[in-house]
Amino acid sequence: MVSTSPKVDLSSVPVTVRPAARLAQLFAGLALYGTSMALMVRAEIGLSPWDVLHDGLTQRLGWSFGAITAVTSVIVLALWVPLRQRPGIGTVANVVVIALSVDVVLGLLPPAQWLPWQLTLIVSGVVLNGLATAIYVGARLGPGPRDGLMTGLHARTGWSVRLVRTGIEIGVLAVGWTLGGSVGLGTVLYAVSIGAITQLFLPFVTIRER
Repeated sequence: MVSTSPKVDLSSVPVTVRPAARLAQLFAGLALYGTSMALMVRAEIGLSPWDVLHDGLTQRLGWSFGAITAVTSVIVLALWVPLRQRPGIGTVANVVVIALSVDVVLGLLPPAQWLPWQLTLIVSGVVLNGLATAIYVGARLGPGPRDGLMTGLHARTGWSVRLVRTGIEIGVLAVGWTLGGSVGLGTVLYAVSIGAITQLFLPFVTIRER
C-alpha cells in the first residue's frame, strides 16, 4: 500500500539558518523526550522497545545497562553509513539533554502504585514521546542515533515516518523479548502507536528551509 501521508523533509540544515529558534526547539524537544521517558519508567508497566532490547542484552552479557546502551548507540550510528546520514549538534545534544532531564523528572516523580495513575502516566508518556521526537527531529540539527536510523530509512525508501518508526520499534521489541527483556502493556502501546503519533506532529513542528 502506498502511503498518502505528506512527505516531510527531515534532512539536516546548517546551524547558521535561524539558529536561535532551531536551537531552542532542539533543546525543548530533547527535554520533553527525557520527561516522557521518566513518565514511562514511573508507570512500571513495560519498557519501551529499545529499553527492552537493552535489558535483554544486559541479562545475556552481564554488562551494565549504561554500557549496553552506549554500545547499541555505536552500532546504530554505524548503520547510518549506507544511509548517508550525518551526525549534527542534535546527535550530541541528544545524549546529554535527555540524560539530564530524565534524571530530574525521576527525582521529582515517585513510582506509581495505583493502576489508573499508571495508565495515565504511560499514555501521557507515549504521546509526549511522539511529540518530543517530532519537535527535536523537526529542528533539523541532526537526529539522535536511533531517530537518525528512522529518518535515513524514510529518506532512502520514501516510506512514511509512521511506517518506518513502527517497523523499527516492533523489530527491536521482538529481538529484546527473545533475549529476555522486560515487556508489558506499556511496551505494546508504545510499539504500535509511536510511529503514528510522531507522523501526526511532524508537519506542524518541522523547520522549513528558506
